[in-house]
Amino acid sequence: MTTAHPVDEVPPARQLAAFGLQHVLAMYAGAVAVPLIVGGAMKLPPADLAYLITADLLVCGIATLIQCIGFWRFGVRLPIMQGCTFAAVSPMVLIGTTGGGLPAIYGSVIVAGLAIMLLAPVFGRLLRFFPPLVTGTVILIIGLSLLPVAGNWAAGGAGSGDFGEPKNLALAAFVLAVVLGVQRFAPVFLSRIAVLVGIVVGLAVAVPFGFTDFDGVGEADWLGISTPFHFGAPTFEFSAIASMLVVALVTMTETTGDLIAVGEMTERKVEPRSLADGLRADGLSTVLGGVFNTFPYTAYAQNVGLVGMTRVRSRWVVATAGGILVLLGLLPKLGAVVAAIPAPVLGGAGLVMFGTVAASGLRTLAGVDFKGNDNLTVVAVSVAVGMLPVGVPAIYEKFPDWFQTVMNSGISAGCLTAIVLNLLFNHLPARAGSGAPDAGGLPGGGVEKGVEQPREEAV
Repeated sequence: MTTAHPVDEVPPARQLAAFGLQHVLAMYAGAVAVPLIVGGAMKLPPADLAYLITADLLVCGIATLIQCIGFWRFGVRLPIMQGCTFAAVSPMVLIGTTGGGLPAIYGSVIVAGLAIMLLAPVFGRLLRFFPPLVTGTVILIIGLSLLPVAGNWAAGGAGSGDFGEPKNLALAAFVLAVVLGVQRFAPVFLSRIAVLVGIVVGLAVAVPFGFTDFDGVGEADWLGISTPFHFGAPTFEFSAIASMLVVALVTMTETTGDLIAVGEMTERKVEPRSLADGLRADGLSTVLGGVFNTFPYTAYAQNVGLVGMTRVRSRWVVATAGGILVLLGLLPKLGAVVAAIPAPVLGGAGLVMFGTVAASGLRTLAGVDFKGNDNLTVVAVSVAVGMLPVGVPAIYEKFPDWFQTVMNSGISAGCLTAIVLNLLFNHLPARAGSGAPDAGGLPGGGVEKGVEQPREEAV
């Protein structure tokens, strides 16, 4: 009798619920941030903002179910959470405030989703340009670029009046200590929901100290139904579509990195076909986003870290999380309860999760040979380029919008750099008279051990 791969195992119901809720809490703040930022920039009334959030949560859940469970050629069938991409925020704010409002945003989102579905097989064939040298570098950049998000949460949330107050950092440090303590000393099941335990304990401590505000719970509706084209029929404007197509390429690059990372963590290697299926699911979810009054969707790196940290590899756990998100989208009052979790509590948990993503990248790079070749240069320059927009957010503000969309995402900037440098140093003919050893990679190149070996061997 053959045993199921850990990705396909279905844990008991109580574990499914606990693990699934943990994934929801890990990504919730990021998921609702995009509608809040876009709606806020467009000065939408509170009722419309609330509608955007519930629509977002509903489609997040549906998109996650499509990605994890899959049907036909849609869905990678790995534990991948889906959420609104931050790469689209600036273009959407620009379109919404100067170029036609929400209908123009939704028209461009629908076109971008269709483009992603059409381009998915092309990206699938590009998988051979992601050897361990590139994937390890990209996963490292994903983790490092997320750490400032956790830092902002720990300090109280970007833009909050008490940002950086010692009490916020103390609460985040307390949650971090709880997560680490549970992971180290608790029984196996509890150690696997260490993040959930840390958030619950942190919330319990935060309430008496006045960190939480439950006013939004009382004001939220019990039932919220998202209807297609609630804000009017979509309009299709060339400039809006062009900028959203650039976003589509960026999100496809980021999603490719996330899918490969999860494939390595779960020991189910992502193949060209499964990568195309995952990207096709992204495209379908993005089309649904345009229809149901929300935004483009992508794989969420926050939850990649959670998979690596907890070592719970079942896709049904994340599918359960998708079901919880659908519920939150249909029951706004439940969503308001989750939204009341203070930012420092999420920050303490985020430090562990995002650090885990970076550490997974280092683990992949440990299988790459750095002797007698230029691999160190590939990693060094790619990480540097990927970290530039993270460390200096305004560095590209004088450049054209399309350039900013690509390069302001540290993940896409670092990923493109790693691919180009790997081709330059390892796939082009070696220098005449160079003493670099040729380990027999692609014809004509000095490809080293660990660059072209199968990814699962390099992990």
